[in-house]
Amino acid sequence: MAIIYKWDIPAMNSHVQSEGQENVIYTVHYRYTGSEESGGKTYSSTNIGTQSYTYAAGDSFTPYEDTEDFQNIVIGWLEGSLDVPAMQASIAASIESQITPVNEDLYFTWQNPQPPTVEEVVEEVVEEVVEEVVEEVVEEVVEEEESESTSGGE
Repeated sequence: MAIIYKWDIPAMNSHVQSEGQENVIYTVHYRYTGSEESGGKTYSSTNIGTQSYTYAAGDSFTPYEDTEDFQNIVIGWLEGSLDVPAMQASIAASIESQITPVNEDLYFTWQNPQPPTVEEVVEEVVEEVVEEVVEEVVEEVVEEEESESTSGGE
């Protein structure tokens, strides 16, 4: 299957006023993600960055709007100022290395014990939670008994 690419713009920095315009964007924060399905599993990789822009009086200016249309304009700015084919090549290489790894970590099992199983982790967490709850209940019972013994003796 082919890689599907998607832009996400989580934030933009703007000057409240600049060169006679309002909300003049000077930095766009972006995430460019590629994802691909292979063997029933989805693999993805993301390029995260910022891109700076400078507005000068007289340049064409598009006023900020909180709309998908304006988001598409900003994506156009990004595509016009970033090396998108290089970003896609990097994302594609990362996804390919996830699908078909070329490296792996090897260990001597007697020096590096195997990580615990999910069941072992769950059992340990449950034991810790039960211990904490029992301690809290015991403390509450003791406090109630002490409170009753001090108030009952008056």
